[in-house]
Amino acid sequence: MYAISNRRYTGSKLKLAGWIIDKIKANCTGSSFFEIFAGTSVISSNIAPYMKRIILNDTLESNNIIYRAFYAHGNFSWDTLLKYKQKFLTLNNAKLTTGYFTKNYGGKYFGNIDCKNIEAIRNTIKKNRNRLTEKEYSILFASLIYSMDKCANTVGHFDAYFRKNVTDGRFVFDIIEPMNFPDTYIDIYCEDANTLAPKIDADIVYIDPPYNSRQYCQFYHIYETLVRWDEPELFGVALKPAGKHLSDYCRNKAPEVFSDLLSKLNSRYIVVSYNNTYNSKSSSSRNKITLHQLKQMLSQYGNVKTFSKKHRFFNAGKTDFRNHKEYLFVTEVRK
Repeated sequence: MYAISNRRYTGSKLKLAGWIIDKIKANCTGSSFFEIFAGTSVISSNIAPYMKRIILNDTLESNNIIYRAFYAHGNFSWDTLLKYKQKFLTLNNAKLTTGYFTKNYGGKYFGNIDCKNIEAIRNTIKKNRNRLTEKEYSILFASLIYSMDKCANTVGHFDAYFRKNVTDGRFVFDIIEPMNFPDTYIDIYCEDANTLAPKIDADIVYIDPPYNSRQYCQFYHIYETLVRWDEPELFGVALKPAGKHLSDYCRNKAPEVFSDLLSKLNSRYIVVSYNNTYNSKSSSSRNKITLHQLKQMLSQYGNVKTFSKKHRFFNAGKTDFRNHKEYLFVTEVRK
């Protein structure tokens, strides 16, 4: 079974979660927590036991269905889920057809047979949606995404694939393990952060936006296509569709949109994660907001406490991050 942390994801705070949670607990008070760029939601999953309300938001529809699978309250039957799992593990490869997914991604991001399995499972889940509870549907879909992640022919995102013979037969379907927070109210959104911010009141807002030019809707375009099943036209060697939900946080106007976000928040504490890749030799890794700009913007709203921790930052070999640090800023908002 897959836990929520069992996924490769660019910028994941999994290895920093304990440190971040400790700093939040030591410097913030309150019972509601709003993760406005939730990503893997690993911070929310770790702090949920201490909160009465968790609000999750991300513009990726694939992340949204994962949140609903792991967090949302709702009825589901393990017997039903395990019957589907058994069905998916015993598909007859000889009878599987080649559709959009296999035609485009087979032999590249996944093996051809694996692609056919993924496509068949996705179609079965969609076809049986009316027979499933909303929670069961979300669990099966999230389970498919997590199972795909284990065999994808990539470094963990879909900006490119390894150009070599793809090993087939690596895909194995398994079920995610939903989390149980019976005393915590869960809200899940799939909206632009700056649009959603003024609609939400929360004691603590945690902000970890994309800081460089890498667009997450492009990094995880295959999962977005899997959820929407819109069969988009694909471009380039990486077979990416035209970008949807392109983020201004990945562009030069990032300081402007970040400042706008801060002005719209309704919270007692603003907690911001930040890494120091603004000195990166790779333009795609270089931050769009400098450390000085960030501190200056936060200081307009209250006293800012700064914490830092040495952290090994993933890179493709173009940049030396030996002295890399992860920063955490905790701002108590002036009344």
